[in-house]
Amino acid sequence: MVSPGRAAVNTNNRNAEIESFLQRAGWGEAKRQALVADASSRRYERLFGADGPAILMDAPAGSEGSYCPPDASEEKRAGLGYNAQARLAGSDTGAYAALASELVARGFSAPKIMAADHERNLLLLEDLGDDLFARIKVDKAELYGAAVDALAALSRSSFEAKMPFGGDDWTLLDYDTCALLTEASLLLDWYAPYRGSTLDAAAHEEALALWKEAFARLDELPRVLSLRDVHAENLLWLSKREGIARVGLIDFQDALFGSPAYDLVSLLQDSRRDLPPGLEAAMIARFLNHAKIRNTDAFMTSYAVLGAQRSAKVLGIFIRLAKRDGKERYLQFLSITARNLARCLAHPSLTDLNAWMHTHIPTIFTERD
Repeated sequence: MVSPGRAAVNTNNRNAEIESFLQRAGWGEAKRQALVADASSRRYERLFGADGPAILMDAPAGSEGSYCPPDASEEKRAGLGYNAQARLAGSDTGAYAALASELVARGFSAPKIMAADHERNLLLLEDLGDDLFARIKVDKAELYGAAVDALAALSRSSFEAKMPFGGDDWTLLDYDTCALLTEASLLLDWYAPYRGSTLDAAAHEEALALWKEAFARLDELPRVLSLRDVHAENLLWLSKREGIARVGLIDFQDALFGSPAYDLVSLLQDSRRDLPPGLEAAMIARFLNHAKIRNTDAFMTSYAVLGAQRSAKVLGIFIRLAKRDGKERYLQFLSITARNLARCLAHPSLTDLNAWMHTHIPTIFTERD
């Protein structure tokens, strides 16, 4: 495991480090084109070299907090900060490299690692193209059916917790209650005050207790690899490939062992777009069949609990991006995310949490475009 104490890179030297990395990788003469930034601190460029295109991932150290050491207690994680509590990989490129290699070895279309400098958090990746699910003009049933098939195959695959990369290894951890609760709390910490809801200590503690009760219901299903950020902006359509390889996977460095319902609800209850009527139900049925999940009641409970958790997290993240980072474009997605949250809260397993939300953060149920 790479040490969490890795020194931050001097930003004044970053361009020189990148140029040196590209020279060593044989891409020093390549033309470079910046790609549109996402919500993370990572930066991407497309390179045009003699052998075709590639993608440069630049994840400067110091831009995010420490990741979670495998043996860290909840107390230690709290001291390390949000990334450790939520078990995010942060700027550590080892996580991406290890997971990409494991996925490719099983026939999934993750970018192949062409070159790496993990000390400086730089990767050169296979270029999977620009045909994001969010933009490509392909029948939605075909697109989402292919993605669901890939997720079902992923849930049937086995992965070791220790994943090797570059002479080291990355330890895949569990999506535990601490991580789930840390993320759900973003709703309380960011969205609630943004919408004028003042929560006293008692209300805050009651919400956490209700979330913990909900998360206890997730244990009825076996844990699988959860990529943790599957949605139309992170999936690429690779029409020339076949089977599960038609779906390009990116942005999976924060993967953990979790519920098979998490990635599916992330895909089907997208915080940026609505699906055509009936498609969500059809894709859930398809996943259950292909993933060979027989305990449908437990799955649908997990689907509702994790859908609520994810939408609560995303509402908080969107406000944080807007207020802290100046990325106000994310405010346009509050309405759809709140609707997703309200739908999940209506599940019978979340009756008490639903009542708490109606009482303490009622704007969830009245968000408008």
